[in-house]
Amino acid sequence: MSAFTTFQTKLRSNFLMTFAALRHPNYRLWFRGMLVSLVGTWMQNTAQGFLVFQLTNSPAYLGYVAFASGLPSWFFTLYGGVIADRIPRRRMIMITQSSMMILAFIQAFLVFSGLVQAWHIIILALLLGVANAFDAPARQSFVVEMVDHNDLTNAIALNSTMFNLATVIGPAVAGIIYAWVGPAWCFTINGVSFIAVILSLALMKLPPRSIPPAHGQAYALLREGFQYTRNNANILGILFLVGTVSVFASGMLTLIPAWSVNVLHGDATTNGLLLSARGFGSMIAGLFIAWLSQYGVKGKALSIGSLILPVVMILFALTNNLHLSLVFLMGIGFGFMLVVNNANAVLQSSLPDNLRGRVMSIYVMVFFGAQPIGSLLAGELAEMANEQLSVLVSSALLLACSLFIRFRLPNLTSVR
Repeated sequence: MSAFTTFQTKLRSNFLMTFAALRHPNYRLWFRGMLVSLVGTWMQNTAQGFLVFQLTNSPAYLGYVAFASGLPSWFFTLYGGVIADRIPRRRMIMITQSSMMILAFIQAFLVFSGLVQAWHIIILALLLGVANAFDAPARQSFVVEMVDHNDLTNAIALNSTMFNLATVIGPAVAGIIYAWVGPAWCFTINGVSFIAVILSLALMKLPPRSIPPAHGQAYALLREGFQYTRNNANILGILFLVGTVSVFASGMLTLIPAWSVNVLHGDATTNGLLLSARGFGSMIAGLFIAWLSQYGVKGKALSIGSLILPVVMILFALTNNLHLSLVFLMGIGFGFMLVVNNANAVLQSSLPDNLRGRVMSIYVMVFFGAQPIGSLLAGELAEMANEQLSVLVSSALLLACSLFIRFRLPNLTSVR
């Protein structure tokens, strides 16, 4: 066999391993449908942030909207995990996705009619947060029903790639459509995009669940999930790391609409480009992690990402050049995904199926529940001082937390 043929064979093998989860028909349906829906979601998120800033001219108000969106995760995510262990997860996801579709059309109507006010957006963000609080645990634990256990880490990585491909396409398209025909069409397109994921779920041919659904009082079931989490030092360390990343990194991303205007002196198109750059970096990270999944280095990748992220955030905070900002946001997206994706994979691969929904609901509650705190803090600090100081402070605190976890749990890097 020639060297060129050997190289071709190895390249083909690596490609197949990178996209291994796509060999499962149900996962292919999920990937296509959810990708379309997520593009619409990111169009709405991008348009909504810039619309709020146009209506209020306040970076603090950006934090208020993000806080309203994340607040329900504190109250409902854990119960969402209980429900995800008790009823078919596909049914639960179809209900939550349909609810989100209705909210998108309501927001489009308010903007088309000229009735929209900032408080409308806060209320709709709050309701969307309720839907997400029930949707996220079901989605996180649904992956195992579409692929076999050997492809689970790869499927999680491809989920992240799908999500971040949407963050590349959605914001860029939203910036153009916003500048061309206004934000209402971004919300309308998002509403229509939910049809794709609902249809893909309906077309799946799922095998019977291999475990009986959990029965019992909700409180007792929640306590069981908390006890399992509390007794595992690595899980606690991962949750602390994910929580700090969510507070300090996700919080600073809330400021992007204000950053595009006040720091870079741009417009809605600039806002879309910045968010797309972050998404591009995350997408590259997702593909990289999917490729790495065959080597069993999740712990090392998690540790490296936790250091890359705050360092690049500091560089981003110190520049007001558009091109450098785009480069650094790609780095932020890359580091963010190394942490979040590998944290998810480490948890998913170590959990018993009968506790998966509840423990992942704790993960989701920490991840999404910390975001509104970070958004509120970032917005208030930007309002009192400026956006750059807000990001710089967040970066320094995140770096300190990452170093603490690295030295407190050195064995985390050895997790495969």
